[in-house]
Amino acid sequence: MSDLLKQFRDKIDAIDAQVLALVNQRAALAREIGHLKDDGVIYRPEREAQIIRRLQADNQGPLSPEAVSHIFRAVMSNCRALEKELSIAFLGPLGTYSEEAALKQFGEGRQAVVCGSIDEVFRTVEAGQADYAVVPVENSTEGAVGITLDLLLSSPLQVIGEVTLPVHHCLLSAQQDIRQISHVFSHAQSLSQCHEWLNKHLPTAEREAVTSNARAAQMIHELVASQGTFAAAIASKRAAELFDLHVLAENIEDDPKNTTRFLVLGNHSVAPSGQDKTSLVMSAHNKPGAMLALLEPLSQHGVSMTKLESRPSRQNLWNYVFFVDIEGHQQQPSVQAALTALAERATFLKVLGSYPTAII
Repeated sequence: MSDLLKQFRDKIDAIDAQVLALVNQRAALAREIGHLKDDGVIYRPEREAQIIRRLQADNQGPLSPEAVSHIFRAVMSNCRALEKELSIAFLGPLGTYSEEAALKQFGEGRQAVVCGSIDEVFRTVEAGQADYAVVPVENSTEGAVGITLDLLLSSPLQVIGEVTLPVHHCLLSAQQDIRQISHVFSHAQSLSQCHEWLNKHLPTAEREAVTSNARAAQMIHELVASQGTFAAAIASKRAAELFDLHVLAENIEDDPKNTTRFLVLGNHSVAPSGQDKTSLVMSAHNKPGAMLALLEPLSQHGVSMTKLESRPSRQNLWNYVFFVDIEGHQQQPSVQAALTALAERATFLKVLGSYPTAII
């Protein structure tokens, strides 16, 4: 048995050596491509999406599609870092789901720029203090993130990508006995997403909303260091590791399919990848049938709408703007024609960006 085990290990060692040599060849080619670029843009989400989709389609297993994506995101991230280590702004502290989304999209070969609010995330990239931003835009159970939509309306940043992240909440504490928990901190949306679980398991515990889940975990860590605490936080497993807390319960969200969608924002546009979305915001005339007339060009040009979200315009009382996601890239003739017709009918139209659809 030991001889057979050694044979297998020797084969793995030989394959590892081949993989290392090939990855370095790839890195050398990526660096040469970087020298040929004349626009200074290092990150090409459309190209990376095409690579990952092709590899997932070619994958024969036993690795899962998610594993293939994770491995090759890491390879591309580290190859990209040979040209420049990109800086990515997100809502902090470390351990938030926003950080997880940034890791999923950009890999480890990037510099984290931790911000105290979503507004600060936008401002940081707009001021050139970070290359890209990752911000939450909607949750499958709680709906749209209003502050993100409001900022998209006024920001010059473009949407260049999207990330979908399954959200699995944990109850974290310095205590090891859940019966001792008297107070629960978390983001307001997470408290809502775990409402029924908390009613059942911690019915008398006081609940308090804070700026982020990771901030809740950080607060527990700080309280323990200063005076001890019987409080808990709803946050991720990564937050438990970062702030040295016990995981008292896992997957406490009421909906096991709970998913958050994040947008990637930057200062440049993205070419078509073959599977794209276009996001836009618009307003209609305040008269009967105006909204139907506004959406009619999408139907006329065969463009499918995947999202319609209304928000107060904040300009005039009872005036609204509409955030819309459609299938396709704005460079496609059908989408281009629909947008041209929309511009003629809308009182306001802003294309937020075209970008590759999220990859699992």
